[in-house]
Amino acid sequence: MTDRYAVLGHPIGHSKSPLIHSLFARATGQDIAYTAIETPLDGFDDTVRAFRAGGGRGLNVSLPFKLQAFEIATDPSERARLAGAANCLKFEGGDRIHADNFDGVGLVNDLQRNLACPLAGKRVLLLGAGGATRGALLPIAAERPALLAVANRTADKAHALKRDFAAHTALQTGGYGELSGQAFDVVINATSTGLSQDALPLPAGLFAPGALAYEMVYGKGLTPFLKQAQAAGVARVADGVGMLVEQAAEAFHWWRGVRPDTRPVVDQLTVPLV
Repeated sequence: MTDRYAVLGHPIGHSKSPLIHSLFARATGQDIAYTAIETPLDGFDDTVRAFRAGGGRGLNVSLPFKLQAFEIATDPSERARLAGAANCLKFEGGDRIHADNFDGVGLVNDLQRNLACPLAGKRVLLLGAGGATRGALLPIAAERPALLAVANRTADKAHALKRDFAAHTALQTGGYGELSGQAFDVVINATSTGLSQDALPLPAGLFAPGALAYEMVYGKGLTPFLKQAQAAGVARVADGVGMLVEQAAEAFHWWRGVRPDTRPVVDQLTVPLV
């Protein structure tokens, strides 16, 4: 019997998730059907209920519903609780909704496996203090970087993360201007500027020699952040396509108990950054 999965979002027509999961299923011999469901902004709960009532086994959740996905969960993971958001749901029994957030794990796996950028002992900077950063902090901290910093336009929002995660990791937090005089080995843009095409007010000297500049947005070519990095002399730049594939692999493993090989799928979806 074919098991049903889907991704919910608004909009969702651009999603690569159906392709990714179909490739995973083919490679691992799993009998699943995976679709994308355009979800009304006021219809998330109803869509989830209808999907589950129709025999659905699990859901990926895209923007703007990750907060709502966390709120409906009966059994959220610690990662989801700290992020305050979930990007994956699994249905078990009559009324249990398990939730997890695999974005941060996907990011770390992409950095270390696909981009050969180990985080241990590195100075790592996350730009932005929203949900994407919240989901990334614990997985990055687990790799024991020498420094983990968060900078945001509004410094108070970054400082709030320092308080929220105090029991789990030490963070350096502040506004962009407070980065002056510091250099980082890995700089990750977790803001939405890759979609808006706005540039960030980054100080000179932010990128250490040999640094990697990573844009979480994927498929947008050279975003303003990546252009800033290249203008600063950074040779290693990447977008978030590998993160997308790696978080999908975590969801697939969670649902099916089988871990797919991500390298062929990353290679197939990667496009030159120009």
